Amino acid sequence: MFNSKTPKKDKWAHILLGFFSFLVISLFLFFLGLLVFKGMNSLSLSFFLDAPLKSGRAGGINSILVSTFLLILVCMGASLPIGLGAAIYLAEIDQGTSRMKKFESFIRLSLNVLAAAPSIVFGLFGNAFFCNYLGMGFSIWSGGLTLACMVLPLFISCVEEGLRAVPQDYQTAAAALSLSRLTTLRKIILPIAMPAILAAFLLCVCRALSETAALVFTSGYVDRMPSSLSDSGRSLSVHIYDLSMNVVGGDENAYKSAFVLLIFVLGISTLSNFFAKYVLQLNTKRIL
Repeated sequence: MFNSKTPKKDKWAHILLGFFSFLVISLFLFFLGLLVFKGMNSLSLSFFLDAPLKSGRAGGINSILVSTFLLILVCMGASLPIGLGAAIYLAEIDQGTSRMKKFESFIRLSLNVLAAAPSIVFGLFGNAFFCNYLGMGFSIWSGGLTLACMVLPLFISCVEEGLRAVPQDYQTAAAALSLSRLTTLRKIILPIAMPAILAAFLLCVCRALSETAALVFTSGYVDRMPSSLSDSGRSLSVHIYDLSMNVVGGDENAYKSAFVLLIFVLGISTLSNFFAKYVLQLNTKRIL
């Protein structure tokens, strides 16, 4: 790594940066070890299959898992078409006129404001708009649509960067073959950018899984099994918060629920990375 000709300042810089990297890894391993040590204690299959009892301090998390899945389903179902369309517009549509450039600038300003807004603000907005104004009440619909508003800036930014990263040579070759913009986008650009789209999907799912404040004001605290998307439901992150802060004797189930949430996030990350690499290789072979 170093030799006699390496400047002394560079050596100290490498040592300092290595120390900071080691500190970050140590904090992560400590955090991970704590959850594994306390979360795996008495964790069994019944914890996933049983309903919560005694405000969550006993029983399992079956209704919590169902509510979480429905919230993610509504969130991504609403944000995918809107986010993908906006990203394609920003990345691929020519902004020739000054009016169109102003519209693009307004879109980017809106995304920046949404990205900077705290989650509690989204919760108040979701409660005022979805719960009260649209009459959805505390429901899966309200919570999922509020989460969709939160993840849209992240999803649009990631997909736009993925679309812009596609080599210009592909579009030039498609134009030489007299392919339309829509055909080029559907057959060439989107397949090549699919790993970026999957990565954006992954980040948004993880963001939605870990969100708490916005769901307290929209989907609610109810821990019973939801019978429809119009019912109130408690997400896994809200369940962890409630057990830790409001339920006496709920720490054990809170750690187990946090460990389950961590497993979900790590599992989604691993599967998505594997699938993204597989799709990239498959699409590259198909195009070439």
